[in-house]
Amino acid sequence: MVSRGIRDKVAIVGMGCTPFGEHWDRSTEDLLIDATAEAVASTQLTVDAIDAFWLGTAGSGTSGLTLSRALRTDKPVTRVENMCATGSEALRNACYAVASGAYDTAMAIGVEKLKDSGFSGLVGYPPPSDGTLPETTAPANFSLLPPAYARKYGVDPDELAEVLARIAVKNHYNGARNPRAQFRKEVSVETVRAAPRVAGSLGVFDCSGVADGAAAAIVVPTEHAYRYTDKPLFVKALSLVAGPAAGYLDSEYDFTSFPETVSSARDAYAQAGISDPAAELALAEVHDCFTPTELILMEDFGFAERGQAWKDVLAGTFDLHGDLPVNPDGGLKAFGHPIGASGLRMMFECWLQLRGAAPADRTIRTVAAGRSLGLTHNLGGGPGEAVSFVGIVGTELSA
Repeated sequence: MVSRGIRDKVAIVGMGCTPFGEHWDRSTEDLLIDATAEAVASTQLTVDAIDAFWLGTAGSGTSGLTLSRALRTDKPVTRVENMCATGSEALRNACYAVASGAYDTAMAIGVEKLKDSGFSGLVGYPPPSDGTLPETTAPANFSLLPPAYARKYGVDPDELAEVLARIAVKNHYNGARNPRAQFRKEVSVETVRAAPRVAGSLGVFDCSGVADGAAAAIVVPTEHAYRYTDKPLFVKALSLVAGPAAGYLDSEYDFTSFPETVSSARDAYAQAGISDPAAELALAEVHDCFTPTELILMEDFGFAERGQAWKDVLAGTFDLHGDLPVNPDGGLKAFGHPIGASGLRMMFECWLQLRGAAPADRTIRTVAAGRSLGLTHNLGGGPGEAVSFVGIVGTELSA
C-alpha cells in the first residue's frame, strides 16, 4: 500500500468546540454557529474568508445545506459520514484539499444532536442486507472483549473488572476538570463496579456518553500558518483504514485486537516518522466507546506490550500526569460522544494541550518535558468490522 501522506504540508490555525451534553435549548444550527464562531475568533480570519467546508454528521443533516443554511454562505460544503470517524473524516478531506492546492483555507466541522432523536448510538437505520448479519447492540458487541482478553492472557476476571473500572475512574477524573465535558463528576471504583449491567459484564459506567455538540478546525497551507496564529499545529499524519468486516466469520479472530487500528496506526507512524510512540507522543485521544476498548487500544497502538496493558492501567501510566496521558479531556466516556463532532473534539484537546492553553488543573506534564506530538483516534463499527482513523499533529516542523 502506498501512503505518502501530507506531513507538514497543512496546519491547523484555529479551532472551536462547544460544550457536549444535553442541549435542549440549542439546535443543530446553533451548535454549528457556536463552533464556527470560536474557530474563526481564534484566528485573524472571518467565515467569509473560508474557501470551502467539510461537514461531518451521522444523522443531523443530509447535505451541505445543513451548514450553509446556518452560516448563510454560498461556499462549497461537502457532507461526509464514516460512522464514529465522521468528524475525523471531515478533517482528513479538508486537509487533503488544502494540501492539493485546491483551496487556501478550509474548515472541517462536525455536529450531532443525538438528544433530539431519543436514540442512543449511531443514528438512522442500517441498509438492507441478506439477513445473515447479527442484530446485536454496540454494548453487546463490545462486551465480548473482556472475557476474550482475560482468557487469552490469563487475567482473573475480577481483576480485569477492577482494571476496566480504573479506566472509567481515570476518564471521569479528567472530565471533572473539563468545563466542556458532559459528565463533570469524579466516580469511584466501587461506584463503577456496582452500576447496573448493560450487556455482559459491561455496566453503565463502562459505556461512553451520548451527547449533542459540535467542533471545528480551520486548516491552511503550512507556509501561510503564521499569518493567522503564532501557535499552529502541523498535520503529521492522517490515516484511515476500512476493514474487510469479516471478523465474525473468521475463526482466527479472537476479540483481543482491532486489526483496523493496528493498520492505521502503523501507517500513521510511518507518515509521521514515529518509531517509539509511547516515548514520542505527548498525549493520545483514543476512542474509548467502552472501557475494554481503551484497554485493547493501548496494545494496538504499541503503548503497551500484548497482554500487559492492564498492568500499565493499574500503574497509572495513562493517567493525566502519567508517562503517556490518554484522554486527558475525559474521552468519549466523560466528554460525551456526539458522533459527527467527536473526532474534531479530540483534535481540540491536542490544540489546547500542545499549545499550552489547557487549564492548569488539566495540564499534562509531557509537553513541558519536551514532547510535541499528539495522536487522535476513532473506531467506527465494532470488533471485527470497523473503520479506524489515526491522526497525528505537532507544534514543530520536521527537520
